[in-house]
Amino acid sequence: MFIAMNRFKIAPGFEDPFEEMWRNRRSYLDEVPGFREFHLLRGPKEETHTLFASHSVWDSRKAFEAWTDSEAFRKAHSQARSPEGMHLSHPQFEGFEVVL
Repeated sequence: MFIAMNRFKIAPGFEDPFEEMWRNRRSYLDEVPGFREFHLLRGPKEETHTLFASHSVWDSRKAFEAWTDSEAFRKAHSQARSPEGMHLSHPQFEGFEVVL
């Protein structure tokens, strides 16, 4: 199993619109072989930002990488339009192989 995460630093006041953007977005993940589940996580709120993480579970790293090269990936990410000032930096990707 493989877990893919992206961390997002979201500016104060943009938390609800950020969540709503994800809630209303068509991900196409249900069409992708090897996809298991997705969660959007809200983390700690700091003075300068709120931390969020997207968390997707895959059968394997190979399945995840195949998705990143797919038409479903391109379609899902073509919708990712955020208001100016929402993101304080580019998302930080982290990938994990499940060992237990």
